[in-house]
Amino acid sequence: MYQNKISLTPQDILEKDFKIDTRGYRLKEVDQFLDQIISDYEQFYAIIDSLEKEKANMLKEIMSLKQELRNASMNVEMARQSADTTEISNLDILRRLSQLEKAVYGKNEE
Repeated sequence: MYQNKISLTPQDILEKDFKIDTRGYRLKEVDQFLDQIISDYEQFYAIIDSLEKEKANMLKEIMSLKQELRNASMNVEMARQSADTTEISNLDILRRLSQLEKAVYGKNEE
């Protein structure tokens, strides 16, 4: 994914040999290599920043989805409780009607 942006591997850095002049390593060659390393480090930091932002966004999304799941679970539980309550109240109403019918028709027959 990010390999095409990074030009050096740790092995490349380890195995880098500079040509030696009369006064030491060739400065231009060392400077170019260090510029390349700096460029890679900048890419690493850019990648890390973008991944941290993506991680933060995903954590926010996860928290949001968890909250939605909690709300949905609570709604389902409340719906179940109200359904149970409705069934009980309907049963109670039928019993009361039955008792009223017995009381009304029973008293009328007497």
